[in-house]
Amino acid sequence: MQVEPLGIAGALVVTPRQFPDDRGVFLESFRGDRLAEHLGHRPDIVQTNVSVSSRGTVRGIHFADVPPGQGKYVTVATGALVDYVVDIRVGSPTFGRSEAVTLDSRERRAVYLSEGLGHAFCALEDDTTAVYLCTATYNPSAEHGTHPLDPAVGLALPEGVTPLLSPKDDAAPTLAQAEADGLLPTWETCRAWAEQLAQRAN
Repeated sequence: MQVEPLGIAGALVVTPRQFPDDRGVFLESFRGDRLAEHLGHRPDIVQTNVSVSSRGTVRGIHFADVPPGQGKYVTVATGALVDYVVDIRVGSPTFGRSEAVTLDSRERRAVYLSEGLGHAFCALEDDTTAVYLCTATYNPSAEHGTHPLDPAVGLALPEGVTPLLSPKDDAAPTLAQAEADGLLPTWETCRAWAEQLAQRAN
């Protein structure tokens, strides 16, 4: 398993080693100890989410209040999607920047997003099944979003895809409006929370 940092602090891409034979394929899809080498703590997975999406479905940009936030380990069971990590942490050196990683059922890569980062994806195929391992349970009062088609964020959607958004995501504020409304986590708060998680691990 290869774990590499993305250009946004707290975001990792994981490429598993696959072992194919005439029966199929075997791989380790999650290793908390390997993630801990990069994060300073082992993610405490407490909830698993599954979403099935048609081609063009865009989910996000979603995030949760910090603390505790919600770290996410995202992979694909079937189909393919473009996964987006968005730095919404006010004061971060990469605030407003996004990184895109293609996840599919062939390479079987995964993305880890630390608490405080925004997350979105666009399904490339019908019946794309995404699996999320989460470090906090769903708390509707602490969940927020910004508009995935906000030009200031500029997510590069795949060519030929007509985006399909939920009414909730389509009504989400822009990044600038969310910042003005005080909805976004800060870089300082997220760093302090990461340090607390590392201290608990030790």
